[in-house]
Amino acid sequence: MIKINKNFIYNIINKDLKKCKHKKIYTRFPPEPNGYLHIGHAKSIFLNFSIAKLFNGICNLRLDDTDPLKENKKYVNFIKYDIKWLGYKWHNNIFYTSQYFSLLYKFSIKLIKNGLAYIDELNKKQIRKYKGNFNNIGKNSPYRNRSIKENLIIFKKMKNGFFNDGKASLRTKINMSSNNILMRDPILYRIRFKKHYKTNYTWCIYPMYDFAHCLSDYFEKITYSLCTLEFQDNKYLYKWFLYNLKINKKPKQYEFSRLNIEYNIISKRKILILIKKKIILGWDDPRILTLSGLRNRGYTPKSILNFCNYIGVTRKNNLIKINFLENCIRKELNLKSPRLMAVLDPIKIIIKNFKKKKEEILIPNYPKNKKINKRKYIFSKELYIDRKDFKEKKTKNYKGLTIGNKVKLRYSYIIKAKKIKKDKNGNIIYILCKYYNNKKEDKLKIKKNINGIIHWISTLYSIPSIFFLYNNLFNITNPEIKKNFIKYINKNSIIINKGFVEKNIKKIIYSSYQFERNGYFCLNKKFKNNKIFYFNRIVKLKSKILKK
Repeated sequence: MIKINKNFIYNIINKDLKKCKHKKIYTRFPPEPNGYLHIGHAKSIFLNFSIAKLFNGICNLRLDDTDPLKENKKYVNFIKYDIKWLGYKWHNNIFYTSQYFSLLYKFSIKLIKNGLAYIDELNKKQIRKYKGNFNNIGKNSPYRNRSIKENLIIFKKMKNGFFNDGKASLRTKINMSSNNILMRDPILYRIRFKKHYKTNYTWCIYPMYDFAHCLSDYFEKITYSLCTLEFQDNKYLYKWFLYNLKINKKPKQYEFSRLNIEYNIISKRKILILIKKKIILGWDDPRILTLSGLRNRGYTPKSILNFCNYIGVTRKNNLIKINFLENCIRKELNLKSPRLMAVLDPIKIIIKNFKKKKEEILIPNYPKNKKINKRKYIFSKELYIDRKDFKEKKTKNYKGLTIGNKVKLRYSYIIKAKKIKKDKNGNIIYILCKYYNNKKEDKLKIKKNINGIIHWISTLYSIPSIFFLYNNLFNITNPEIKKNFIKYINKNSIIINKGFVEKNIKKIIYSSYQFERNGYFCLNKKFKNNKIFYFNRIVKLKSKILKK
């Protein structure tokens, strides 16, 4: 398991332990089961589980399931799967906020009895209006001064289903003039006549996050409640509940920067919009940064955790470059992925002076480690090259094949394009070429004039393949800050090519491959066909130019 780098949270805990503030460290990872986990969750998982392990503590998995309108068992199962896939194991049984509903209800009764909560019959729109904004202070609800006795009676009616959705709510009585809008009498309970996946129809009132979260931390003896900076203002409410409910051994909340990555959105709410509008195929679409999407793309748990460790844990929000994530998987794949040839956009060439049916060539599976076994590769009269490697007329700095110019076929012969054969519509049928058999006298004459090195596949030794080429989903660096973020969708976020891969792939079964000059690929497991291979491009190569 990857060891976490020291950070400001580590330093806080280390100092507390030296002062003997805690006998044991307890952290928790508390996702809401209303969608799949994304890479931002991976950062939180890495931090909470690693900190607990580093200090010989305990990390709980708690499902924050207080909204039956959005949550279901399917999401719970995927959350558990993703955590295990990353290599972590939670302590003992999984915790659910829903298992504390009875306790939370008792604590809300305590707040009412202490004159710190009241039943409000304003609707959602009216409550928002009464709260005011950053420029205007809020004003008290007309229901704020109800007696404790009346509030208790009405709250019991709420619990027993006497009110319809939105007709009443339990609010905390704090300060409608507070500079922190969250402290302006926040809602404690709202009505939801919806079946809960854990509690069925036992409850029709459900606690809000800020109330349920701090008390769940308390119930589980959490010492360090670690969350992102977006909950910084919620911290005042977190402390208020614990103080006013006379909680001993209070858990403490610490905030760290939220993960934002270039050309991507992390918000589950926005991802759900993309799914509903059928812009992406689902929560596991390889173009988004959910853990399921990254797994389908071909990313590994190690690469994701290395990325989380690399970017670190700070209190400053910033936009992380997508290259940092790509470099983490590229570095890992470079060491373990065998090299193969694939032509993604094929064009046929015919070697007119090659008289044999075929010729075997030995080429390395790992060019940087020539001690590892080589594989047999077939050279023949008819070959496929990539369409981008041919131009009818040479342009400045172009390193491919052109009429009258020479290129070297990777690991084999030098060829020269002589003539083009086209159909009636002007499409190229094939390119007629001459090859040089690389005798010493030929090398002296032609080596100086080589235009570049290109890859290739024999038509005799190729398998039809479909290649899914994934690019950034958005064409601007920070779509998260745009209200109409859908406007910035990259129309070329997925390109599907029909091409060929060498037959050796049937013998070389790996989780990933480097297709020379094209990038790192893995098999697309959603498609199965004995005659056609399907591949996802995991990540591009650093450089498009191959050295000899």
